[in-house]
Amino acid sequence: MADDQNSQLVREGGSTSNKRKRADYRQSQQARRQELKTAVFEGNDNSQDKIKLPKKKYYRQRAHSNPFSDHLLEYPISPSHMDWHKLYPALIPAESGTTTQAVKKVDIVDVGCGFGGLLVSLATEFPDKLILGMEIRVQVTHYVEDRIIALRQQHALQGTYNNIAVLRANAMKFLPNFFEKGQLSKMFFCFPDPHFKLRKHKARIVTSTLASEYAFLVRPGGIIYTITDVLDLHQWMVKHLEAHPLFKRLSKDWEDEDPCVKIMRKDTEEGKKVERNKGDKWVACFVRLDDPE
Repeated sequence: MADDQNSQLVREGGSTSNKRKRADYRQSQQARRQELKTAVFEGNDNSQDKIKLPKKKYYRQRAHSNPFSDHLLEYPISPSHMDWHKLYPALIPAESGTTTQAVKKVDIVDVGCGFGGLLVSLATEFPDKLILGMEIRVQVTHYVEDRIIALRQQHALQGTYNNIAVLRANAMKFLPNFFEKGQLSKMFFCFPDPHFKLRKHKARIVTSTLASEYAFLVRPGGIIYTITDVLDLHQWMVKHLEAHPLFKRLSKDWEDEDPCVKIMRKDTEEGKKVERNKGDKWVACFVRLDDPE
């Protein structure tokens, strides 16, 4: 009996210890995040120790989040009211809202960016483009923020990773609050929540209504990228995007040659997991057609 009680105490103590360790880690990361998220790292500054990449195990969160819940999110009343300097401090000046000079705008969006694998790879593939990941889950967003801070500091000499950022947002509700008409050249939907139950299909990230919203945001010639390991969801997204008059599906030959498709298949965390489990990856890409005259 005594051994059983001791074993129980060890298990409980271990659980409490892990929770405390996770809480302490998150607290220290939050303090550094608040200090450095708008920092511009100089390539010739050797006084700072290299910031380590965050440890994913300390950012536990459910795999999916209800997009219809009230998440107490902050969002601008219009794209012109958005302060992009706080996300891209090295590339967008603090006074960008008042300057008359041309300011770079976000060009590529990863909706539901997860732990940021696609963002990190796109950063070096498109070094002259501003790329934004949008994620609704709190801890996952914090992980990507910490990851980007570490990468910016580690690669300060090269000046890479200043062109990527993450924003906690609900893409099903507030995209037009952040982006102007025709602003985006690419949108990615990588392994979105399949919402298997019929009554949950309205929460899927591609619907007839949302397809019109994406057509508003993506400029003619821009591309919508989708990938999933769920065949039913793949068929659903294809059905709704093909039905829209301003989107046309691109060929398999085009997909095989496009570098973003290759990145999307192999560099997202979900893509790697599907690869390990020897699952299928269903890809469909759509070009934004010209507006009718």
